[in-house]
Amino acid sequence: MPNMMRAVQFERAGGPEVLQIRSIPVPKLKADQVLVRVHATSVNPADVRFRRIRLGRFPRGTGMDFAGEIVEAGQGISDLKPGQRVWGYVFVGMGSIGAAADYVVAKRDQVAMAPAALDYLAAAALPTVGLTALQAIRDALRLQAGQRLLVIGASGGVGSTAVQLGRAMGASVTAVTSTRNADFCRELGADAVIDYAEPLPGNQERKFDALLDCHGTSLPHYHRLLRRGGRGATVSFSAISFMLRSWLLPGLGVRLVIVRSQRRDLDALAAYVGRGELRAVIDGVFPLTAIQNAHRAVESGHARGKRVIDMSQ
Repeated sequence: MPNMMRAVQFERAGGPEVLQIRSIPVPKLKADQVLVRVHATSVNPADVRFRRIRLGRFPRGTGMDFAGEIVEAGQGISDLKPGQRVWGYVFVGMGSIGAAADYVVAKRDQVAMAPAALDYLAAAALPTVGLTALQAIRDALRLQAGQRLLVIGASGGVGSTAVQLGRAMGASVTAVTSTRNADFCRELGADAVIDYAEPLPGNQERKFDALLDCHGTSLPHYHRLLRRGGRGATVSFSAISFMLRSWLLPGLGVRLVIVRSQRRDLDALAAYVGRGELRAVIDGVFPLTAIQNAHRAVESGHARGKRVIDMSQ
């Protein structure tokens, strides 16, 4: 195994142009960690937000999703072994190395066996959005079979995953998306589609048991479709001003979902994949040398799934 590796880092906050590919030492393991050779990673909106934060230490890495194979396991780990195909999610903190690198170090609970049905590119598209959607629908919304779920921003990474998981859980799913993505959302399992650009139909009033917002700025407009006693959740910090109001006004409660890396949830996602109830949605594959362009594509806001980085290119 080499002593040095490629890794995307940046020395200052800013636009995609600050991202640079550097040669740095391969990270060292601790007892509760594994070293993974990264075959693919992906870009999330959170990567874009983190790149713009001016406070903290530099250089910083980027990338949270990874799919690859274990190279080495720490002394305290016996259930993960070299050569196994794995996937996972790592939080990129100040001064840490992200998954946009040839190798990534991850804690035991941040790694699970990758679904056999997915190649590395597809596997890298799912961990962050899958964990976020699962924890939002199952834990924050407590979605039950037979209920009605509204997904705002249904064509993006989290939204497209939430549509599939909601359908798999036995809910009736309505997607809020653009005209361009209406058929796409129906293919994922949406029973009905609401067009962003059209006025809300009158028969939608107070219709939904659960609402998942993946957009942020549209939450105040669609929140009135939630029935009294229904549950709302958002994955977007753009909705924070509405959430502050919701804490003060009865009946407007909305929870902010912050993803947690848990192996049991990665295993749950793998089970959905294995049953054919969840698939990765990829909106583009980029070589590592085009990481700046992948970030620009995410910044455009016009997503149909995920932008994936192929580390073999």
